[in-house]
Amino acid sequence: MEDAPQLRGAVPVEASDYGAYEEVARALRGADTLFLVSGRESEDRLSRHLTAINAAAEAGVDRIVYLSFLGAAPDCQFTLARQHYATEQHIRDTGLEFTFLRSSLYADLVPYLAGPDGIIRGPAGQGRVSWISRDDVAETVVVVLQTRDHDGEVFDNTGPAALDLRETAEVLQRVTGRDITYLEETVDEAWDSRRPSGAPDWEIEAWISSYLAIAAGEMTQVADTVERLTGRPAIDLETFLRGYVR
Repeated sequence: MEDAPQLRGAVPVEASDYGAYEEVARALRGADTLFLVSGRESEDRLSRHLTAINAAAEAGVDRIVYLSFLGAAPDCQFTLARQHYATEQHIRDTGLEFTFLRSSLYADLVPYLAGPDGIIRGPAGQGRVSWISRDDVAETVVVVLQTRDHDGEVFDNTGPAALDLRETAEVLQRVTGRDITYLEETVDEAWDSRRPSGAPDWEIEAWISSYLAIAAGEMTQVADTVERLTGRPAIDLETFLRGYVR
């Protein structure tokens, strides 16, 4: 709670988890809008989302602004984006007003794609990603939350250009001075290179499927949402990394 923003007239309330139905409902009583950020990745994340949405409806919330994912669909390659689609559908089913902001992959993930050897590995083929900064996402969210003009709208929220992973590696190399390259893997090779992490299979599958989504063109879209909502262009990957990487 000490991290909660200090806003005039705001009273901080707390719920321990999206899956804690009574706590969420109690916390949201008196609120008319819920800004729902997807929960921490877990096997039961979708169930927790649905519980929070049901609790919001019971509490009397009449609008949900949901931070979704680019290309969310029931049959998309990225397994976690399927959860986003199911969350969107459940919000629609409640009959509440909504706005969905479907963000591309975050630009601050890029430095972590390269291993200690400077290689970005994955089965992404020649696919492209419209990397977006979290600051741009935050500013678009603020605009949406301050008005009801965007009720019922779905926005693709992206950076200003889509780069393939070789181009992404080149940008990271320029910024860091490290030797960074992209190595295309098969799906089997991707599993072999990630199993030593000790992560559970559902999580490894999610990691690998994000690369498959890139290969399938599911993250190629470039939208003008940031500029349309904030009045300024979205931050490009290199500019972002030069201010982010230390």
